Amino acid sequence: MAGYAGPVRLAHADSHARVGPAPGKNDPAAPGTTEPSGRAEREDLEASLLAPGATRADGAGRRAVAEDADPWRTCFERDRDRILHATAFRRLAGKTQVFVFPQDHQRTRLTHALEVTQVASAIARACRLNLALTEAIALGHDCGHGPGGHASEDALDPYVRDGFDHAPWGAHVSLAPLNLCAETVDGVANHSWSRPAPSTPEGEVVSWADRIAYVCHDWEDAVAAGIVAPHQLPPAVRSLCGERRSHQLGAFIGGVVSATLRTGQVGMEEETAEALAAFRTCNYERIYLREASLRQGDAVVAVLRALVEHFSDRPHLITDGAAPEVDDVVAGSEDAIRAAVTYVAGMTDRFAFRQAVALLGWEPSKLPAGVDG
Repeated sequence: MAGYAGPVRLAHADSHARVGPAPGKNDPAAPGTTEPSGRAEREDLEASLLAPGATRADGAGRRAVAEDADPWRTCFERDRDRILHATAFRRLAGKTQVFVFPQDHQRTRLTHALEVTQVASAIARACRLNLALTEAIALGHDCGHGPGGHASEDALDPYVRDGFDHAPWGAHVSLAPLNLCAETVDGVANHSWSRPAPSTPEGEVVSWADRIAYVCHDWEDAVAAGIVAPHQLPPAVRSLCGERRSHQLGAFIGGVVSATLRTGQVGMEEETAEALAAFRTCNYERIYLREASLRQGDAVVAVLRALVEHFSDRPHLITDGAAPEVDDVVAGSEDAIRAAVTYVAGMTDRFAFRQAVALLGWEPSKLPAGVDG
């Protein structure tokens, strides 16, 4: 179906969607179009629309490999779009958030990234920060995670000089082919609270949004799985935020917006921050560090280390284009180990565990299991 005839080709026969006057209407000399809102025009608007400390696209856009500016998109809009279309981002749909082999309504790394983006965007809009940069950092922040959740960091740690950290790995390895702006790379690399502070307020917002989102939705998933009950939340959390995720998100987002607008520095109101910390501690005690979760982590570590050993000894079996070039790599060398770690870190849960069974003869009963496994 080719569409419908009109002044231009239309998607719907009864389409009446216009953005400007029709030719000959109102002003006979009018060409029938509106003035384009290109990159340069919107960059000019940022000077008056954004807060004084917000990151401007004008003058930014420093990339490892220089590129011509896009006529329609700012440099940060371009980064956001590249991440959305990246293989590393799509693979988050197959990676553990908390529960391996998630059930239909449990979070994956992908849905987590989308929820972080929503929380961060809400804060950025209210504080008049650069929305496109905030979205780019939030969407890309977990692209460095390996399969099987945070246990993948423990698994891959011994093979990476200075250890495996999903934040800088995502910025400098997983997303490196995208040639992102320095501000986006910095925000992804430093979103974790254990890392140096991001260099932009948008990066700081994503750091808060990440913690807000995972604390709330991991608890909701654990409630749905029968691991915890809503009334087991700490009293400070229940009294301030309630038991519903929507109320909790509203309280924590409000705490960041209020503190940031009041002080001019990205942060959270003290009482709200204490409730968030108590919520996170509760998650660790009742969800992340429960015996079943620790057993799951041990199983993930065993599988991933075995896969790295296998592929570092057989680097020419690596077929993933995201891994380093292996044509001339010597088996067992440092380059081979690097290629193997890159390959294994990029795998989805199911692919990694199937590879263990198919290539290593791994006993399926020793694989990580979901909450219904």
